Amino acid sequence: MEINKIVSIGNKGKGVRSDCFVSLEIIETGGIHIELVSKVKVLYGRSIVKLLEEILSFFEIKHAKVGFEDSGALPFLIAARMEAAIKLLVKTDKNFLLPMLPQNNYQTTKERNRYSRLYLPGNTSSLMINAGIHKPDGIILDLEDAVAPDKKYEASFVVRNALRNLDFYGCERMVRINQVPRGLDDLDFIVPHNVNLILIPKCEKAEEIHLVNKKIEEISARYTLYNSIWLMPIIESALGVMHAMEIATAANNVVAMAIGLEDYTADLGAKRTAEATESFFARSTIVNACRAAGIQAIDSVFSDVADMEGLKQNVLKSKALGFDGMGCIHPRQIKVVHESFTPDAVEITKAKKIVKAFMEAQEKGLGVVSLGTKMIDAPVVKRAEKTIEVAVSLGIISKNWRDEDNEKI
Repeated sequence: MEINKIVSIGNKGKGVRSDCFVSLEIIETGGIHIELVSKVKVLYGRSIVKLLEEILSFFEIKHAKVGFEDSGALPFLIAARMEAAIKLLVKTDKNFLLPMLPQNNYQTTKERNRYSRLYLPGNTSSLMINAGIHKPDGIILDLEDAVAPDKKYEASFVVRNALRNLDFYGCERMVRINQVPRGLDDLDFIVPHNVNLILIPKCEKAEEIHLVNKKIEEISARYTLYNSIWLMPIIESALGVMHAMEIATAANNVVAMAIGLEDYTADLGAKRTAEATESFFARSTIVNACRAAGIQAIDSVFSDVADMEGLKQNVLKSKALGFDGMGCIHPRQIKVVHESFTPDAVEITKAKKIVKAFMEAQEKGLGVVSLGTKMIDAPVVKRAEKTIEVAVSLGIISKNWRDEDNEKI
């Protein structure tokens, strides 16, 4: 325990909201002194001080000076900031954890739709609080590029507490860790705390997948985990592209593989363009590796958050290449991504006809399936069945669609 050293954690100043700033000094005598600055001090001052005192007591700190500037922080964030400050002064294996929200006790499946995933900076609580109401398929709490190097330590506590204490409204709880090997340390903060999927950035070889899974197994031996943890490596370099198949098949819990075009084009020394000819080879390689491995292919983000038409055209190109989803950097992109990746009426009608023709041929014991003048082979049927499955899962058509269509006839 370091005495008379002052540490500071958090954010303050103009424009900061739903956050707080903690300064902590452990002293030799004099008890606990908390100086609270908050616009809501009259309403919540007592509960804030009580929580701070509870955390100090948990870590057996009896004498300290605490400066706390509040801008509307929720308890999960207050606890994260305070614990991070304490652990810069005190060596301890203890963790102060608020009770986990019961509504977050859900697992996700390997095959679930991952059309959209919304990136959120791991050290910016204001963007996390209501992110789930925008209904992305997944919410990514980012510990990598979206967090400044000197803020990564405290962001780990914020992300851990957010996984436990924020309502994700059924979205898949995702975390992008730092690049391996540094990212292995991030796993201690997320694996025991209800993460559904981990994104592994700048992945270049299967060994990185093995290292992540080895660390997950080590942590699992110390905790009781209630859900499977899926992996999504992100390919962001020429070397990663050339090892795409190796990475995609590295482990059974790899459910998707994404491409990050900003870093990839930088690695090539090429400019990223709207036509995307510079990344065609890489994107096609990723899609083919994913299809061969039986996992989902996820495209890069579209960086212009104001250009909705440009985003739509980008998604349609992505879908045409065979991608199953893409990243979002702003909630307004989610609707466009979903509408563009979701099967449209023409696709669904065609899929119904193919599946019906296949089922009728099977019922008649025919070895050849045709629709009009065209022969239908197994891959076409499989793709049509997938379209129907997605349409049913999204509530576009009923699971009893065949009977209902017959009734209409």
